[in-house]
Amino acid sequence: MAELSLAVKDKLDSWLNDASIDENTKQELRDLESNQAELEDRFYRDLEFGTGGLRGVIGAGSNRMNRYTIARATQGFAKYILESHGDKEGQPSVVIAHDCRHFSPEFALESALVLAGNGIVAKLYPSLRPTPQLSYSVRKLSATGGIVITASHNPPEYNGFKVYNATGCQLVPSEAERVIENIQKLNSLQEVKRLSREEAESKGLLVWLGEAEDEAFADTVAGASVNPELMASGAANDLVVVFTPLHGTGNIPVRRALEKIGFNNVHIVKEQELPDGNFTTVKSPNPEEREAFAMAIELGKTIGADILIGTDPDADRMGAVVRTADGEYEILTGNQSGSILVHYVLSQMKEHGKLPANGAVVKTIVTSELGASIARHYGATVFNTLTGFKYIGEKMNQFDESGEYTYLFGYEESYGYLAGNYARDKDAVVASTLICEAAAFYKQQGKTLIDVLEELYQQYGYYREALASRTLKGKDGLAQIGALMNEFRTNPPKQVAGITVSEVLDYSLGLDGLPQENVLKFLLEDGSWFCLRPSGTEPKIKFYFAVRGTSGEDAEARINRLQEEVLSRVDA
Repeated sequence: MAELSLAVKDKLDSWLNDASIDENTKQELRDLESNQAELEDRFYRDLEFGTGGLRGVIGAGSNRMNRYTIARATQGFAKYILESHGDKEGQPSVVIAHDCRHFSPEFALESALVLAGNGIVAKLYPSLRPTPQLSYSVRKLSATGGIVITASHNPPEYNGFKVYNATGCQLVPSEAERVIENIQKLNSLQEVKRLSREEAESKGLLVWLGEAEDEAFADTVAGASVNPELMASGAANDLVVVFTPLHGTGNIPVRRALEKIGFNNVHIVKEQELPDGNFTTVKSPNPEEREAFAMAIELGKTIGADILIGTDPDADRMGAVVRTADGEYEILTGNQSGSILVHYVLSQMKEHGKLPANGAVVKTIVTSELGASIARHYGATVFNTLTGFKYIGEKMNQFDESGEYTYLFGYEESYGYLAGNYARDKDAVVASTLICEAAAFYKQQGKTLIDVLEELYQQYGYYREALASRTLKGKDGLAQIGALMNEFRTNPPKQVAGITVSEVLDYSLGLDGLPQENVLKFLLEDGSWFCLRPSGTEPKIKFYFAVRGTSGEDAEARINRLQEEVLSRVDA
């Protein structure tokens, strides 16, 4: 059996000898004494900030999610908050929300008590709330920052810690680096400042949020409707909707927002209605996957639903499935839903005379160009950002500061969308209302969203996209991912699927004024492209593919050839 590395042994000993760590945690580590590989993985590094902040498997250890890694991260964030607040009037405050995952309430309270120990007012939601509501609340309550405890659509054994600045935007790298520096300066967990719940409440440093904030968020989302006259006409009731929150936070907020704009013919997948940190009925609580919609499709067929919508555990991602002319159900990709929403929102704004001359649509570098083509058709300027909605939020802040552009819509291929200026994170609640609104609008014209998508393809070209990934866990997996990126960086393909590679974009160099990030994008002469990106939140590397064909069949053939050839090199 391999011996523990010296660094890991030292870190393990420091946890076992730390008086501030509870006995149950220490016993969990002692029980792993015979499993050296597991101990190595738990301590070979500290959890790092990625595109979604801090995220990892729940358990004891510095490379795991637990109350101590949460407390340590919160202490680093608290110092950042105090520095950011500077000479501003009033006491700094942080809004905190959490999802349905295991230990989410405990981690949220731990964060609040550490903030309170640093003299920062923690405004805490007492039960699960959507991530976009956290972003909204930071702005609405003029807080100095925000925290949400969630691991999005990761498997049940994961949890996470996302942090937000005063604009309600997730920290971008320059801000996150300051938090990380603060965390790294902590020599011991005993340096974390913390109050008891009773003391925090008595000092007014722990404040509980509730119904008033919920209602304000629902009203704001309902206000993002671009066709209120249609909704008021009763068209919403003609649409039969099935909704599944996939055991997460979306249940009440989505239903409330749909009802506010007139959708009353909404049917819930009862087996997936209530919060469940084990996500018992699905393999993965991810609305990107058709398998997650199995129960919704079954209910849809029974009642003849026009559209099925699903939200992930923290309700920042929305997936949609549409009934086709033959009665079957077709799942829309994130790129397809995004393109439809860009078309619907901008066309309706134009129809109602509300489309500004300086409108802007923001997407990520791995998102389809179909939505960009549609946006430009309506006179909007298109901006590209790195992957992660925090970059879209950052761009929105820049628009606010300069006044040069008016934000219209932002989205990423991974099912994240935002219409409206009320938040700085993707919002499955507003995406759900808008996709249903679009479906109701086109149903009155005798069309489904699939019909609309075909019309867009005929006008702009047959775009097709694909996503693949390879999961490589632990220390060895991290090294494999690094080696794979290095191989494509130092020995880039000259041709793929018979098409010449015309340009290689290495975003680690900080291209187009964007932050440096370990991403490679290969542009082909026929307009196709593929991209390699290590995930910032999961032990995997992702591969994105995109083509534009002359027909559906041509596009399918092109995407299959491109994907097959690239992945054959990856797997070799």
